[in-house]
Amino acid sequence: MQTVYSAAELRGLLAGRPSVAFVPTMGNLHRGHLALVQRARELGTPVVASVFVNRLQFGAGEDFDRYPRTLDDDARALASAGCDILFAPDESVIYPAPQTLVIQPSPEADQLCGAHRAGHFSGVLTVVCKLFNLVQPAVAVFGEKDFQQLWLIRQMVSQLAMPISIVGHPTERDVDGLALSSRNRYLSSAERAQAPQLYQTLCAVRDRLRGGHWDIGAVLAGARRDLAVQGWAVDYVEIRDAETLRVPQQDCREWVVLAAARLGTTRLIDNLRFVRVGSR
Repeated sequence: MQTVYSAAELRGLLAGRPSVAFVPTMGNLHRGHLALVQRARELGTPVVASVFVNRLQFGAGEDFDRYPRTLDDDARALASAGCDILFAPDESVIYPAPQTLVIQPSPEADQLCGAHRAGHFSGVLTVVCKLFNLVQPAVAVFGEKDFQQLWLIRQMVSQLAMPISIVGHPTERDVDGLALSSRNRYLSSAERAQAPQLYQTLCAVRDRLRGGHWDIGAVLAGARRDLAVQGWAVDYVEIRDAETLRVPQQDCREWVVLAAARLGTTRLIDNLRFVRVGSR
């Protein structure tokens, strides 16, 4: 694996390579990230992964300064997973001047996580757009745990006519169901033992709706209440149409239940897609 730090180095390595597969990350990698790299190897070559903690997607009071930077460990993990090129720029490479021009997301960005993290998705789409311009991949792989983010990236690529195939990879989980996340390391041992409750709640919502409960509002309210009783600070538990990210209609075929909640100071997100009984 080659590690490059500048845009010029990266472009030199990728010149004339029409089938680049790309995995953008913020580092502090875990098994879920490495699964994206392994999936990318099936889709194109060379495989490029980036490690860049993007200031633009962090709001005031969020964890930009304490977000774990583990580049040496990340490089070893990426090499073992079959990555060909690690792009590890600093801020001066990605933002050589103040980033006054940003991607303005569609209204779907203002719900769910966007309702609780003002400007977050504008920052995400802006850096992803810049990384796409630098890497110029044929395909890019993203985890489905960040479902709203993945949906917005697909929309950006479609509406801006970017010649990139966006591939989602299923959420990687620990044996107890907790979705893998770089932020899981913030959890205390007691919080880590409790954290699988978030996924269990999503499964309970899915099972109730599959079982014929048509009062969606009551099901979601019960899920939020159950989490709150167990000590979670709930941002949302919501149902959306998995294709449109809108509130689903009765003829919606594939649904997704999404949640974000805090244990202590750690904010966790998760989602679960399912086909509802009786849908067409």
